[in-house]
Amino acid sequence: MTKVTAYIASSLDGFIAKEDRSVDWLPENAESGYNDFYKSIDTVIIGKVTYEQILTFGKYPYNDKKSLVFTRTNQNTDENIEFLLDVEKFIESGFLGAGENIWLVGGAQIIAAFLKNQAIDEIIISFIPVLLGKGIPLFENIENEIKLELIKTKKYDQLIETHYKVLK
Repeated sequence: MTKVTAYIASSLDGFIAKEDRSVDWLPENAESGYNDFYKSIDTVIIGKVTYEQILTFGKYPYNDKKSLVFTRTNQNTDENIEFLLDVEKFIESGFLGAGENIWLVGGAQIIAAFLKNQAIDEIIISFIPVLLGKGIPLFENIENEIKLELIKTKKYDQLIETHYKVLK
C-alpha cells in the first residue's frame, strides 16, 4: 500500500520560504531525521517552483529516487524525472507509476492539492527556531478542517521535528 508523507521544514511562524522564495534561513547540516527518512522512500513528488528552487543549489539531489514533478506546462521527461500535468488525475489513478513510500517534498501548493484530495498519510515538520514574519506559508488554501494525530516529537540540536498522522 502506498504511503504519502509530507516532510518539510518550517519557521516557527509557519513559513517554508521567504517572500523571494529563498531558504537561506535553514541551518546547514543540522542534525535531523532527514537521512533515515530519505532511506525509507522510493519516490519524490515536487511542485515545479520547488523543483526549480532545488536546481539553484546545484546538482539535482534525488537522482537515486523516482521523481515526479507537477507542472502546468509540458516538459521533456528524462530517465529519472517525470513531469506530470494533472495532480488530481494522478491521485485518482492511485498514484500510478509511483512507488510505495512517497515523499511529498513541496511546495505549499502541491501540499494543499494533496490535502484537498485526502492524499497525504503523514506530515513531518521540522520547526526551525527563526521567525520570518512573512513569506510562503506552509499551509495555504486549505478549504476544510483536517484533523491530525501526533505520532511523535523529537528534539535535535537546532530543531524540533513533529510527526503527525492525517486522520481521514
